[in-house]
Amino acid sequence: MNRAQYDAILKNAIQSEIAAQKFYGDVAAKMKDAFLKNLFLGFVREEKKHQEILEGFRAAIPETLPFDETRDYRVAETAGEPIVSPDMRPADAFALAMKKEEEAMNHYTDLAGGCSDAGQKEIFLELAAMERDHKLKMERAFVDIGYPELW
Repeated sequence: MNRAQYDAILKNAIQSEIAAQKFYGDVAAKMKDAFLKNLFLGFVREEKKHQEILEGFRAAIPETLPFDETRDYRVAETAGEPIVSPDMRPADAFALAMKKEEEAMNHYTDLAGGCSDAGQKEIFLELAAMERDHKLKMERAFVDIGYPELW
């Protein structure tokens, strides 16, 4: 894989992070509840951090991306994607976020599966690991808020 190919992969990943920021920002604008509005605005800030991390990699290309394989609770796979509504519950907000992270993780995993170039495949697998880590954070929050009896 050459520098241009690596750069194109990261540019695409950055665009995905920007799209996620817009999505969460649009959802935040629809929320009546101040807690949920702030929660979704927090998701916007988190996606902005991800964008900045990837932009840093574009500026100084490392040998490999520093994303490790993370545990996967697979909670998102058992939950449906809630409909965005101004009256959604906090558990639904986390469920929505974990489903979005699951989609991103699966997207990068699928891209890796279609790569014949070992370097490109590795980058996509590391991006999938980054999204898996985000998904894990949302799953933990979902379980904590959705099942407080487990505390």
